[in-house]
Amino acid sequence: MMKPPHKRGFAARPTDPDDWIKAADRLPSASSSAPPSGSGFTARLTIDVTPDLRGRIKIAAFQRGVTVADMLRELLAREFPKSPGDPS
Repeated sequence: MMKPPHKRGFAARPTDPDDWIKAADRLPSASSSAPPSGSGFTARLTIDVTPDLRGRIKIAAFQRGVTVADMLRELLAREFPKSPGDPS
């Protein structure tokens, strides 16, 4: 009788929080939808919105000829600009 293969946990996290947050060197190469920042590292942000709001966001992005991700990145960067004392 064969033993079933060992399964890794769905969301195995590093034990050190700094390793968990800044694990860019272990990530696969950036996808085409990654922002054009010079940092080479992005973080995923998940929010819950109503289906109606999601639809309005998608329509607005389509009308502007941009992706939802690019439009929301620009909006967030505009609303939360870097302060002079922020790290690079």
